[in-house]
Amino acid sequence: MKKHVVITACLLFFGLNFVVAQKFGYIDSEFILSKMPEYTKAQNEIDQFTAGWQKEIEEMQHKVDALYSMYQAEQVLLTEEMRQERQAEIKKKETELKDYQKKVFGFGGLFFLKKQELIKPLQDKVFEAVSKVAKTKRLAIVFDKAGELVMIYTDPIHDYTDFVLEELGLGDPNDKVK
Repeated sequence: MKKHVVITACLLFFGLNFVVAQKFGYIDSEFILSKMPEYTKAQNEIDQFTAGWQKEIEEMQHKVDALYSMYQAEQVLLTEEMRQERQAEIKKKETELKDYQKKVFGFGGLFFLKKQELIKPLQDKVFEAVSKVAKTKRLAIVFDKAGELVMIYTDPIHDYTDFVLEELGLGDPNDKVK
């Protein structure tokens, strides 16, 4: 008898949870960020830093190439000791170049830190707007179709991108939010 009551109670509990389906929606964070003037400004600043770092790396590579070319041209005239010194110098410059590339573009490098400094606050702003929209629209789950999640089909009725843009004050006045 107790078993039947427990089983019935469990079935009722789980059955009610299935009846009350969770509401979900999705957004396109790349589209939202592209509408933010601060994001465009941050991207331009990152691009300028990247171009500067890339130029420095190219200059370092040209110096290494020049040292190597000079070494090859003079190699037959050099003593064994001089050859080893030149090879060591070239190897040292190559190591410096690789270390600098890693410092700038490696994991946790200057590029990563600059991007985090400039983009993270904007992503946080979008996240706050998404949270407000999710609470207002009573959404249990909000997906980002711009992320790694592959969405093969999406019904536009579940797209809350416009609501987030409106929350951020970036909505198009000509558009009517669904």
